Amino acid sequence: MDQQLAVTLIEQSPDAVIFAGTDGVIIAWNPAAQRVFGFSPEEAIGQNLDIIVPEQFRNAHWTGYDRALEAGVTKYAGQALTTRANNKAGETIYVDLGFAIILGPDGKATGAMATARDCTERFNSDRATRRELRELREAAKSA
Repeated sequence: MDQQLAVTLIEQSPDAVIFAGTDGVIIAWNPAAQRVFGFSPEEAIGQNLDIIVPEQFRNAHWTGYDRALEAGVTKYAGQALTTRANNKAGETIYVDLGFAIILGPDGKATGAMATARDCTERFNSDRATRRELRELREAAKSA
């Protein structure tokens, strides 16, 4: 594939595309990542992924990140994982994340790519529906 085409695909992706090296430093950050997380490419590139990983999840994140890089594969391959993230405003948002470990020509991991889509509205709506259903079930038991 033409390198310029690959760049164009990432830049025009409707989903956030983030790539971080083996050290967890962001190398690529597309316009959709700016829409989702609020950081411009200039603000995000060169920063550690901790700018979007909530503090309470950082230990687990880095343990999983290092394990996946070592294995050359992530256990979440082919899946979307709904999780919390931070945006530039310091707010907690919910995102559907997809992950891939990127391997170099030698077969060794060069870093990790993630795609992200903001699902905060859907997540909060689903949570409200679950809460309402739970309350209705409790009320029915009491009746």
